[in-house]
Amino acid sequence: MDSVSFTVLGEPTGKGRPRFNTQSGRAYTPKKTVNYETWVKMEYCRQCSDYKFPDDAMIEMEITAYYQIAKSDSKKKKQMKLDNVIRPTKKPDMDNIVKIIADPLNGIAYHDDSQIVNCSIKKFFSDQPRVEVKIKEV
Repeated sequence: MDSVSFTVLGEPTGKGRPRFNTQSGRAYTPKKTVNYETWVKMEYCRQCSDYKFPDDAMIEMEITAYYQIAKSDSKKKKQMKLDNVIRPTKKPDMDNIVKIIADPLNGIAYHDDSQIVNCSIKKFFSDQPRVEVKIKEV
């Protein structure tokens, strides 16, 4: 197998910045980030049968994030979003989406995300928010 695909259902989430405990001075990862990263791992393992790319493989990752269309949008605006005339320019930033998908797959899908030599991300609107991920060996 030289490629895998999986989907994480729900609104796309970006990796949160580390927070600091003022009493202990230690950094910690926000709970929302930890939960989403765990979900990414679980969905990868469930949908890709625990496939792991070789440690020396060069990897390409394609991420497509689909954001929920606002219920308050007019029919015209909703259709423009579904037709990709209007695309999301809101948070999370694309780099934070890449991080929250690539980081938790370290040691699971590949040895380290430094193996990713090419990465693309696209943002669209949909009635079914989700993140679709394709990983393949170059």
